[in-house]
Amino acid sequence: MNKYLTLQDGTIFIGEAFGATEIQAAGEVVFNTGMTGYQEAITDPSYTNQLLTFTYPLIGTYGTDEWHSQSVAATCQSVIVRHLENEDPTEGQSISSFLKEQGIPGISEIDTRSLTKHIRTQGTMKAVLTNAPVAMTDFDTIYNQIDAIMHRTPELQDAIYNVENADFHVVVIDYGIKQAIIEQLMAHGCKVKVLPYTTDFETVNHYETDGVLISNGPDNPTDYLETLPLLKEIQAHYATAGICLGHQLLALANGATTHAMLFGHRGLNHPVELEDGTTILTSQNHGYAVDVDSLVETGLVVTATEENDKTVEGLRHTSLPVITVQYHPEANPGPTDAHNFFNQFNQLMLKETKVHA
Repeated sequence: MNKYLTLQDGTIFIGEAFGATEIQAAGEVVFNTGMTGYQEAITDPSYTNQLLTFTYPLIGTYGTDEWHSQSVAATCQSVIVRHLENEDPTEGQSISSFLKEQGIPGISEIDTRSLTKHIRTQGTMKAVLTNAPVAMTDFDTIYNQIDAIMHRTPELQDAIYNVENADFHVVVIDYGIKQAIIEQLMAHGCKVKVLPYTTDFETVNHYETDGVLISNGPDNPTDYLETLPLLKEIQAHYATAGICLGHQLLALANGATTHAMLFGHRGLNHPVELEDGTTILTSQNHGYAVDVDSLVETGLVVTATEENDKTVEGLRHTSLPVITVQYHPEANPGPTDAHNFFNQFNQLMLKETKVHA
């Protein structure tokens, strides 16, 4: 069965359908440069409503299993690959079977190198994945029709993750958190209470809270401006950390601004220079970044920078107990280069506990 990928600028790719073959998709088309971790990417809520392209040419070699999913349900719009290796694994299920179960369509046998180079040049843009060719005069109509039917939202949590003899109690404000972040908090001695971003400060304050983590999530950070008062109150009372979208939102809460990137950072090999001069390899997934020039008079200082394009990758507040990273410290491309962020969060919580003792 043919599948048709049509970009907003008229570029068309024709390939073979897999996954939920009858379903169509609409959203931004983006690319991920990771050679592995396709299941983690597909189930990362930060890819919500995006058409996810994998640049590595062979996807599906080791199948999928329940342990690697980062959310209850995948919320990307579709998966785009050069070649699908769809053999049934010894355990778990094939990638095509997994996507069919998740209600996500895929397209294979297209030139993903050409598609990626096009996005790098022209920037991230809207696209539709359809079962029939699309005339450009009908693009906007078809895009809106599909989006109205298939638009997805992450399933936000309200849950407790217990750790025996926990050193700290952490509240997570969930905008679309990856499971691996919760697991790293637990591995670093934290009992975790996850609350949806629609919560209020009284609820956060109800728990024996040592610190608050603002999670990753999808979309433009300015889509969440109504939550900034909550974040301002949190950082005034608790040790606060932000990851990815959480990094951007805490910057906004302190008066900085953000901007859309041409094609974003989505991959496992991004070098980041820390303020002590060391360089770590990081996993990243973001299409927006903090404006470095907007940090003047916000109280925020840069603690980490992407070495390729000098994007702001980390912040620290000079008078409030706030630290943030744009990259994903729970991921393992280094393989553990970035895990120290969780130690820093623990030290921040410990310091605040002593101050208020």
